[in-house]
Amino acid sequence: MHSLYPAIKPYVTHSIKVGLPHTLHVEECGDPKGIPVLFVHGGPGSGCESYHRQFFNPEKYRIILFDQRGCGRSTPHACLEGNTTQALVSDMEVIREKLGIDKWVLFGGSWGSTLSLVYAETHPERVHALILRGIFLCRQREIDWFYQEGASRIFPDLWQDFLEPIAPAKRASLVNAYYELLTGDNEIKRMSAAKAWSIWEGRTATLKGRKSVVNHFADPYTALSLARIECHYFINKSFLSENQILNDVEKLHGIPGVIVQGRYDVICPMESAWALHQAWADSTLAVVGDAGHSASEPGIVNALIRATDETAARLS
Repeated sequence: MHSLYPAIKPYVTHSIKVGLPHTLHVEECGDPKGIPVLFVHGGPGSGCESYHRQFFNPEKYRIILFDQRGCGRSTPHACLEGNTTQALVSDMEVIREKLGIDKWVLFGGSWGSTLSLVYAETHPERVHALILRGIFLCRQREIDWFYQEGASRIFPDLWQDFLEPIAPAKRASLVNAYYELLTGDNEIKRMSAAKAWSIWEGRTATLKGRKSVVNHFADPYTALSLARIECHYFINKSFLSENQILNDVEKLHGIPGVIVQGRYDVICPMESAWALHQAWADSTLAVVGDAGHSASEPGIVNALIRATDETAARLS
């Protein structure tokens, strides 16, 4: 059973100005001469955590992490201005060019899988390989499943807390109702909505409820950026055409990929991982039978570390 590599610290950090008003926090860990790998975090709007550095052998990889627009240590916090999928893809290219990287491995989970796939379909010549978890294709039915009806039937007790900030008359379109609160002028209602939105995700992220995960999502700083930015993306259909990723999947031809999927992932159900695997001939699918969505689930960690080790061996 593989476990996370020992904790490490960055050997350098960067503040990179991109489209106004955004400045990105970027850090590098591991071997400066190693295989470049970009960690693409989820959300959108969650930011990186220190344990994200530990999915890679630091003696093999040049590990690059960045906080996407509006979250983590990037500024301004929770900012929606100029925050689109296309802007994030452009930011990744800015990072690659600034760091002098020709090609890299992309490692992304949940929304990070979405963004990695969109980047790879836009710039396939820049990608050695993809390692993806908890596939999210941003189709409308995936949004509806988690934020309108679907997951609510599995967690009806927790769903009541998600509904609580929204007036009954506005519950027919919960993403729209949340967007109104999360972008409104009432700071108390804005934060209450942000915490309810984020905690719903944290409570459902693991096969068995885990207090440390819920506490992370409940943190006001994290909750505000996660809820505002996720809701902003989802009300705008993630700035993608419907089923865009699968429609453009032929652009991934020749790029090897590993898909790691928790069998009981309620946030991003396995249907999407299966559809991607069936359409993408160069992919392999590892189904973890005792896991939900979170990257911190032991079975998910095991499969991801195996994937990064095997990818390093192939590219060395």
